[in-house]
Amino acid sequence: MRAVRLTVTAAATAAALTALSACTAKSDAKDGDAIQVTAADSKCDTSSTSVPAGQVTLKIENKGSKATEVEILFPDDRIVSEKENIGPGTKYTLTAEVKAGSYEIACRPGMKGHGVRQKLTVTGGGGAKRDPRLDKAVADYRQYAQDQADETLPKAETFVKAVKDGDLDAAKKAYGLSRLGWERTEPVAESFGDIDPKVDVREDGLEAGQKWTGWHRLEKALWQDKKIGAQEKALADQLLTDLRDWQGRVGKAEITPTSMANGAKELLDEVATGKVTGEEDRYAHTDLVDFKGNVEGAQKAYELLKPVAAKNDPALTKELDRQFAALDTLLDTYRTDKTSYDFVSYDKVGKDQRKELSDAVNALAEPLSKLAAAVVK
Repeated sequence: MRAVRLTVTAAATAAALTALSACTAKSDAKDGDAIQVTAADSKCDTSSTSVPAGQVTLKIENKGSKATEVEILFPDDRIVSEKENIGPGTKYTLTAEVKAGSYEIACRPGMKGHGVRQKLTVTGGGGAKRDPRLDKAVADYRQYAQDQADETLPKAETFVKAVKDGDLDAAKKAYGLSRLGWERTEPVAESFGDIDPKVDVREDGLEAGQKWTGWHRLEKALWQDKKIGAQEKALADQLLTDLRDWQGRVGKAEITPTSMANGAKELLDEVATGKVTGEEDRYAHTDLVDFKGNVEGAQKAYELLKPVAAKNDPALTKELDRQFAALDTLLDTYRTDKTSYDFVSYDKVGKDQRKELSDAVNALAEPLSKLAAAVVK
């Protein structure tokens, strides 16, 4: 679940856009070659508004009093690269590979709203010929994302039917599983900008004036309010409509090798900021189902990129194999049924156990942040 932003859908513009991929691992670019981005509570200053096609590096410093998010965006507001939760007084390096076109750099103080934006023009042809195995990885991942969306719809329909039937127990049982495909491919869904706020926003992530819809609104009704009324039934219908929209758009997503790698890291960040803390499914306590979905999605992207990454950085892939296996093994200890996605309720997971899970996530996230750099060497 990502914070909300205002989005304008522009299909004609999207068709004309060229691909951009991002790498959130630390860059080796010299400061003189980088765009200096100074973020504050009401500004977003950039040292350059034009760069040649190829690799671009943002050297970000947050001089404001709030945590900020810095993004590189297509003109229609689709996210192509971002870094969330850059704390006050901290710095971060964001590296991307870009082709010729028009983009924007946005700073979003408090990680809400439209943000303060600067234009970025990328000139020239750029882009060296890449390993053909990466093209196959992208094609296979695109099919994986589509398969996840296709498989989600019947599960969502089961959940929605239970809500509309007023069957509280059946709706609770179907809730977690209906989210699994979404959680596996969340970065793809979030790249469109306008779907995630409709289906996966939590109450504390709402913008002023935004209507609360989606899974978590229904989660609150089922577990806290313990009721299903006409409003909840209408919200269930809307959820299904929005998920069908997602299903139809997955095949049009901008997917590149480095966006796959960064998406894998984003999924681990989702775990660290929402699932381990118990904030994501705060009423249902089905966080471990989401947790497992995020890890599986990250692992799928990694496995598809692994042949090229192993050639370029064998030590990295060896470490990633080890850390994925360790986290998978740890998660399996919380299954109540080894053949399904039934996990213990997260409110039964103690402080020490949550710390162990957090440590395992962090141990994987650190090498995973280097994957994008390994596939573009």
